[in-house]
Amino acid sequence: MGFYERRILPYLILCAMRGKDMQEQRQLALAGARGRVLEVGFGNGLNLRHYPPQVTSLDGVDPSPLAARLARKEIAATALPVAVHTASAEALPFADGTFDDACMTWTLCTIPHPEQALREIRRVLKPGGRVHFVEHGLSPDAGVARWQQRLNGLQRFVSGGCNINRKIDDLIAGAGLHVQSLENFYIKGPRTHTYFYRGRAVCPVDGPAQADG
Repeated sequence: MGFYERRILPYLILCAMRGKDMQEQRQLALAGARGRVLEVGFGNGLNLRHYPPQVTSLDGVDPSPLAARLARKEIAATALPVAVHTASAEALPFADGTFDDACMTWTLCTIPHPEQALREIRRVLKPGGRVHFVEHGLSPDAGVARWQQRLNGLQRFVSGGCNINRKIDDLIAGAGLHVQSLENFYIKGPRTHTYFYRGRAVCPVDGPAQADG
């Protein structure tokens, strides 16, 4: 990870993700979370103010060692017990069936191996545990999708590996999680970057999936 990704990009992302539209999406996506929650892609901690009272504790995972520092004000402002772990989503440092729920906001676009990360999330969820998510990804509109494919390489280069051409619901279902509710829509901005997937998926009750490797 170079200087730009380590020292500049996290602050650019922090500025971009503080907007009113993004805060509204966080509120809607996280409204049903409860119990001990895993947040994958903890980043700058902007989700903390949106967790409902039913959440009893939060473990945030982020590959960047800057995450806890960038989020220190948000952590200090919440009464929720928070632990931040520097770790990869593809190899979560938790035992099977640890969490009641998991949350992701604009995370699957950047994880290098999203299928593996989702299998790991399924593994550490209790049977019946839920994944609350809001992500941006591949549009069903053919013209927009063509531009997403054309621009994806440039997008990855300038944004630290973020992809705009992933079909989020297919990734989630492919990990053995059952998509329970899903809303798709555009928000304001370039249509290549603002097609959203917001919803909830459920871990099957037949036990956690074993991660590969």
